[in-house]
Amino acid sequence: MRLFDTRTGDTRELIAGHTVRLYVCGITPYDATHLGHANTYVAFDLLNRAWRNAGHVVTYVQNVTDVDDPLLERAERDSDDWVVLGMRETALFREDMESLRVLPPRHYIGAVEAMDEITELVGKLLASGAAYRADDPEHPDVYFDHTATADFGYVSRYSTAEMERIFPERGGDPDRRGKRHPLDALLWRTAREGEPSWPSDLGDGRPGWHVECTAIALNRLGEAFDLQGGGSDLAFPHHEFGSAHGEALTGLHPMARHYCHAGMIGLDGEKMSKSKGNLVFVSRLRADRVDSMAVRLALLSGHWRTDRSWTAELLTTGQARLHRWREAVALGATPDPTELVEKVRLHLADDLDSPGALAAVDAWADEALRRPSATVPDGGSRAADAVDALLGVALR
Repeated sequence: MRLFDTRTGDTRELIAGHTVRLYVCGITPYDATHLGHANTYVAFDLLNRAWRNAGHVVTYVQNVTDVDDPLLERAERDSDDWVVLGMRETALFREDMESLRVLPPRHYIGAVEAMDEITELVGKLLASGAAYRADDPEHPDVYFDHTATADFGYVSRYSTAEMERIFPERGGDPDRRGKRHPLDALLWRTAREGEPSWPSDLGDGRPGWHVECTAIALNRLGEAFDLQGGGSDLAFPHHEFGSAHGEALTGLHPMARHYCHAGMIGLDGEKMSKSKGNLVFVSRLRADRVDSMAVRLALLSGHWRTDRSWTAELLTTGQARLHRWREAVALGATPDPTELVEKVRLHLADDLDSPGALAAVDAWADEALRRPSATVPDGGSRAADAVDALLGVALR
């Protein structure tokens, strides 16, 4: 398997053992799943399927950030209970993923249920000197010293100026009083009135965003696991800090052998965002009775790590492709799919080249529809099974 690695900036071979250890960052459940989320999880589902098809056992871990500022703010805005809101949106997310035939992770862990693991990790970072308490008598929050590891910035490959510019846009608090440096990231927020908090040796409080993934990943995948993935907006600060936490704790570099980031999905040429109100939700498409397999094909028609736009034409093309593939399978006996399966495998092994894989199935379907006499027994069934296993698209 050759994959583009954000850390090294090139496409390189990932040589895995029999068991592959994969961590993909999950959602903060304060709103429904949009197509940007869907693109990320479909991309890593494709990787999961390719590895499984090659005979690997995949230990796939995903978190859910079920306590964080965006969730609490949305609950307060809507006069909702933050716990109920988080549970409701998490359930909707899992329904959306099931509809898109995304294989569920082996471990799906909420930050709330991992609180003991998180506080233990933060305590160790404090004891080692990699973390410190803010100089604030009222709220002595715990922060990570971003200089605690030698190569901070290696995951995203951003300059210090770039990191300082992006940090406040992605949850950072550079102006927090009592910090040693604007780039230092929150590990433990001491209790505030009206906010949820948990008792611990650190004092009552709740965790910062990045450290939860470090604790959940290391405690289920071990040190130097194979791959950490997510959307491209997670390279910094989330994966940068999460990796630094792990390296400061274990002394091993890098925390993951490969860092992969999926592209962003826009809408009709504009960035898709909550502030613009132009999000396309998977649940809305489902409610409109759009076939989820057409949505999956529309997402797979673009390369997993490229930024691209969602359009009505893209969905129409996905629907037409799905109809043509199903029409070919419905013939009952079609061209021998053995060569097709090998082509799809080769495309997926080459940096998850889904456009190439889809083109191979297109060619197979075209031949089936053009020359129905060139058939083999059960060729359609075998092709449908292969497409389902490798691409996750149900053709029957």
